[in-house]
Amino acid sequence: MSARAAARHPSPAPGEPVNLPRTGFSATWLQQQLRALIGSTRGRSLCVAYSGGLDSASLLAALAAARARAGFRLRAVHVDHGLHPQSAHWAALACAQAKRARVRCDAIRVRVARNGASLEAAARAARYAALARALSPGELLLTAHTQDDQLETILLALLRGSGVRGLAAMGGVSQFGDTQLVRPLLNVSRLQLEQYARRRALAITPDPSNEDERMDRNYLRLRVAPLLRERWPAAAVTAGRSARHLAEAQGLLERAARAVLATAADGAALRVSALRALSLVDRRNALRYWIQARGLPTPDHRRLREIAGPMLTARADACPSVRWPGGELRRHGERLVARTVDAAAAPPSELAWDWRVGPQLALPQGGVIALLPDAQGEIALNALPCPLRVVYRRGGERLAQPGGHLALKDLLQQRGIEPWLRAAVPLLASGERILAVADVWLDNAIRTHAPGSDGPRARLRWRRPMGDGD
Repeated sequence: MSARAAARHPSPAPGEPVNLPRTGFSATWLQQQLRALIGSTRGRSLCVAYSGGLDSASLLAALAAARARAGFRLRAVHVDHGLHPQSAHWAALACAQAKRARVRCDAIRVRVARNGASLEAAARAARYAALARALSPGELLLTAHTQDDQLETILLALLRGSGVRGLAAMGGVSQFGDTQLVRPLLNVSRLQLEQYARRRALAITPDPSNEDERMDRNYLRLRVAPLLRERWPAAAVTAGRSARHLAEAQGLLERAARAVLATAADGAALRVSALRALSLVDRRNALRYWIQARGLPTPDHRRLREIAGPMLTARADACPSVRWPGGELRRHGERLVARTVDAAAAPPSELAWDWRVGPQLALPQGGVIALLPDAQGEIALNALPCPLRVVYRRGGERLAQPGGHLALKDLLQQRGIEPWLRAAVPLLASGERILAVADVWLDNAIRTHAPGSDGPRARLRWRRPMGDGD
């Protein structure tokens, strides 16, 4: 290629989309797009989320045509949501279509549990959970989201009042569990795929649910987007460009948040004083990023304002908390901790621990209690009953001490156990007597200085539940 031609058709930077040529969508173009997004595909395994509709059928056909040259392995997965009487028939049709392209397709039936979410959101969650389970280690997931899907995603984000992350919509490559989700068709329109499908005489599996205007995305696709294109024919192209600009801005915000959090981190918690020193805008940005990095769903705008404001300015002894679906932030003194919240979680049950057989015991609320051999340990194993009862605080428990008793409540306060964690502290008992409180207190009856306590020694180690600031 001449220097002049190279200037007219510059190679895209890594991660940048490849412009579609005038000849339209093709297997050759798709191979170039994948190279730009993920580098070489040789020797890699690709799995297509395959509905059998126009978009995924075109993607699968082009990948099947390119795989010999590009040297990748290819298969497809069809998720049957079971929401229509004909869904099993459509799944069979989709698998037959894939077979004609010489691609193996596995159909997975899922149960869509709404749990207060819209049917659209619940079906999407069930679909991606099934796809995540179906992937092999190192296998990439490809979806057939198009330029038109991107426009709908941006419109939905605007209507929901989303921030920069939401308005950045879908990226060409994003993290998906331990692998990556790749969307190579984001700058391809449905019209271009229709032209490709006609040239290839592709069979398409119908899905009447795409015509249901009760679904927000379908309403935008069928009613709103046509009007936008009638007035602004390039609406999807320009909206996609805006999404890429916003994705860059989101990257800058995340880098700023990481810089702030490097100085505010206190283990898995954050120091309240460091957060209060920030401007309100920087504070909200850092908190939003930190909550997402902890694996929690992002709180809504109102709750984020409450966290960044009243929660951080409250008295140190107030122990305020903010909860939202799936997550909770609690403040204990000068530390802010985040944890997941399972609304359906049952109170912990009593366990029997045969520590001679299993010196480590997984606990029902998360975490582990372990008895570790230690020549300098404080526990005399000859004095330790087996099995032990593992119980949890109910209120009013008292611990035997020389000259009297100590209230369990007072002990937990003295040892700085966070209030929300106290119900998960394992108590080791024999009969009705508490012999140990996790690894923070031991009854004299099992200590090495007790009468007849010669012999092997050990120490207790309590690993706290994940997400509780440890």
